[in-house]
Amino acid sequence: MKDDFKSIIESIKKSFNYKNIIPLHEPVFIGNEKKYLLDTIDSTFVSSMGSYVNEIEHQMELITKTKKAIAVVNGTAALQVCLKLAGVNNNDEVITQALTFVATANAISYLNAKPIFIDVDIDNMGMSPKSLKEFLEEFGDLKEDGTYNKKTGRKISACLPMHTFGFMCRINEISSICSLWKIPLVEDAAQALGSSFNEIPSGSFGKLAAFSFNGNKIITSGGGGIITTNDFSLGIAAKHLTTTAKVKHDWDYIHDKIGYNFRMPNLNAALACAQIENLSVIKQKKKELYFEYKNNLNNKGVELVSIPKNTDWNFWLISIRLNDKNERDLFLKETNRNGIATRPIWRLLFKLQMYSGCQRDSQKNAKLLENTIVNIPSSART
Repeated sequence: MKDDFKSIIESIKKSFNYKNIIPLHEPVFIGNEKKYLLDTIDSTFVSSMGSYVNEIEHQMELITKTKKAIAVVNGTAALQVCLKLAGVNNNDEVITQALTFVATANAISYLNAKPIFIDVDIDNMGMSPKSLKEFLEEFGDLKEDGTYNKKTGRKISACLPMHTFGFMCRINEISSICSLWKIPLVEDAAQALGSSFNEIPSGSFGKLAAFSFNGNKIITSGGGGIITTNDFSLGIAAKHLTTTAKVKHDWDYIHDKIGYNFRMPNLNAALACAQIENLSVIKQKKKELYFEYKNNLNNKGVELVSIPKNTDWNFWLISIRLNDKNERDLFLKETNRNGIATRPIWRLLFKLQMYSGCQRDSQKNAKLLENTIVNIPSSART
């Protein structure tokens, strides 16, 4: 199998014009980034007030077709605030997935709540509505004020599916299940900007949603995130809460609750505004790379993860499916040794010490994906 990887490595190298290291996913700056950054510096509005903060919020409202977007410092902060405004309180529980980046569970823990890990679907690698339904039928106790966990007695205050690698999970089915059980739905759309399901954009299905503009995302603000919601009053509350809960006044410092210093700086927003102008271009370049891989690697017996049905994918990270953990580890070793930055899917969160005691189902699909999925270089080529 090691010899078989040689042709795959050469094929990947041909797709990129790098002499030494091919990164997994690097940002591309092909527009007004420098212009907007200089404009921000000249304006002196470099912190959390400024025209670019307002503009990126407006652009995200248009893209996600939501009523309110709030710019914050990163995707994890966005998740934390989304969950808080959804009604997650101390010692509550949040249903999520173990096959996700650790920030998903960390955001739950920041509110002193407990994650419950539900299995994922094989095709889109996001929360399985079938597994969610089965869990709630076994452990859910539906009451007038919401659903409680029969095993722990705690209230299940939110459901937090994550759109893995920009793929859309079966969010419509999950939404219906959550409505039936009176559980608020919050989307972890950190990786899914530009993706849609049945022509409905990510970030518009739940009560609230969180996006990330980290340096490795499809567009970046260096560090940053966005909260979106179709509940305008929740959007106003999110802006207030993330601005240290400061009451508007011409000069006085009045804060009416414990808030967060989470607003996105205007400098970061300037970068995001320039990036979002080229979102469709970046997405198209990444789409071209995916189909180039599909043509070249399929002939070498490599299975690319297919685009799920009913999904317009943003092509954020391109994945291949290997046979087992041994082959996966050998592939990771050989590619990285040859200057190609490949990465496995995340270690399942219940295998981390701090989440090892969390309630979970069989995780059958998640365990299989953990052992067989590898991400290959997915940068937009310009």
